[in-house]
Amino acid sequence: MNPLEQAKENFLKKEKDLSPFACKSKDALRMKPEKEDIRSPFFHDADRILYDLSYSRYQNKTQVFSHCDNDHISKRMTHVQMVSKIARTIGRSLGLNEDLIEAIALGHDIGHPPLAHQGEAMLNKISQEVIKKNYAHNVQSVRYYMEIANHGKGLNLSIQILDGILMHNGEILSEIYAPQTKTKEEFLKEYHLAEEDVKKISSSRPMTLEGCVVRLSDIIGYIGRDIEDAILMGVLEEKDLPEEVTTVLGKTNREIINTLVCDIINESIGKPYIKLSTKVYHALFELKEFNIQKIYSQSMPEETYNRYEQGMKKLYQKFLKDIQKENRQSLIYQDFLYQKDTTYLKGTPLERIVIDYLSGMTDEYFLKQIKCLEIE
Repeated sequence: MNPLEQAKENFLKKEKDLSPFACKSKDALRMKPEKEDIRSPFFHDADRILYDLSYSRYQNKTQVFSHCDNDHISKRMTHVQMVSKIARTIGRSLGLNEDLIEAIALGHDIGHPPLAHQGEAMLNKISQEVIKKNYAHNVQSVRYYMEIANHGKGLNLSIQILDGILMHNGEILSEIYAPQTKTKEEFLKEYHLAEEDVKKISSSRPMTLEGCVVRLSDIIGYIGRDIEDAILMGVLEEKDLPEEVTTVLGKTNREIINTLVCDIINESIGKPYIKLSTKVYHALFELKEFNIQKIYSQSMPEETYNRYEQGMKKLYQKFLKDIQKENRQSLIYQDFLYQKDTTYLKGTPLERIVIDYLSGMTDEYFLKQIKCLEIE
């Protein structure tokens, strides 16, 4: 056996000890067949996600609080890495495939536009109006890796990873997560349904147990950290937290993560599903509702929201006009379209191209563009 063959075998050795419910490398599905190198497929895909230039933009995309001067406030980069770590902790404890977990976790939020969920709401209004489809960040994340990345040719990620990203919705909480077996065709059907309206897949579950772990780890990754950020921003005080929640989960992010991770492991080990105990599930549900009312609804003043919403609309109109007039000096050509493959250029409606461009902007890039419009 030559050294490279030995290296490839070493990558797969640990899979012999995985749970019978884990997704193995041999089960990896791709849209297009390709020759693998020494890395196992899911490990390889995690590298592709990490090395893609879009990953760098996480560091300047909002988690909750936009345009603040405190360097300790979470960005999207912090969140995806926390989700990855939490999910891999659970995955290792349950004997699941950590490479698959890491890839889903690192890629799950790439479709978030600038200004987090507020920006998503703004872009959703535009999308509904101009292409009659909803905009949802989990769907856009899959679209990015399938149709926009690699100059419009896509990264050919494993279906299990794309499915985990599509189904990651940490905003939808359940007491139990059991995977749903899917074919490549069934995944594509759900993806196209979600493109029309993400609510059409609200009852669907990931196709792997690893995807289920990431889905639950998403909320674990943000729920306590968002509280810490809100306290740093002066939006909350620790005494404001509901006592019926803190007595179960704890008061700090560290305590909340530890309680939730240990509860999941205790309830799920050796099982073909991921589960929370009833007591912990209800406490987490109440904490999520608390965060919605006390943090997320107050994370951006109405006046600021209205200004940014108008800016988003004006940018959409400007860049659409620039494409229609083939204004090659426009940033949409210089920063987005200049290396795109003809498959993307010819197969994508102009309105969709502008939405794709807006969705990839960082907060700073977006704010700079609307400032330029206000000066003009």
